[in-house]
Amino acid sequence: MQKDISTLSTYRSSEYLLVLNPHEELRDRIGKVKQEFAEKFKAQQAVWSKPHLTLVRFTQLEMMEERILNCLKVKAMSQYPFKVELKNFGSFPSHSIYVTVTTKEPIRELVKEIKKSQRLLKFDKEHKPHFIDEPHLTIARKLLPWQYEQSWLEYSSKNFTGRFIADGMILLKKRENDKSYHILKRFEFQNLPVNTKQGVLF
Repeated sequence: MQKDISTLSTYRSSEYLLVLNPHEELRDRIGKVKQEFAEKFKAQQAVWSKPHLTLVRFTQLEMMEERILNCLKVKAMSQYPFKVELKNFGSFPSHSIYVTVTTKEPIRELVKEIKKSQRLLKFDKEHKPHFIDEPHLTIARKLLPWQYEQSWLEYSSKNFTGRFIADGMILLKKRENDKSYHILKRFEFQNLPVNTKQGVLF
């Protein structure tokens, strides 16, 4: 017997990314770095993703979306805006080049706070949320050995500086057949006291 199509769509899952976004001028500068990298090292994947700093990556059922959005909204309400400093480049040996974040602690604290709700973000045993413990801003990933070796030879001594105020976080979403992520919602950091949050919950 054929299942009702609306029932099937209820059980559809999507991929999600929770990110911090640099301001436009800095995004453009990093975008140019990604473009140059793609051309020089034949790594088109460098330009597929827009410049952002990932906090957590997860897969979940779309029917859980509203609960996730409410949870993230509450977390953002108590979060204070903070400065993110970027300096030069780093690498994950053999596959990725990134812009180094020098102000890691506020980001780690934010990730730790989001991690408290990991059960909400966990799809099943095979699809657990991936929390980023080492904050970084990717230039290119999934590089071939030759691409990594040649590019790291150059980028290990290249200079880059930038900074931005993280005053909110953005949830991006990608359905199964989508080529790229789109913005689902932005959550403003409001630095409100905890008892205000309780009022929102109850």
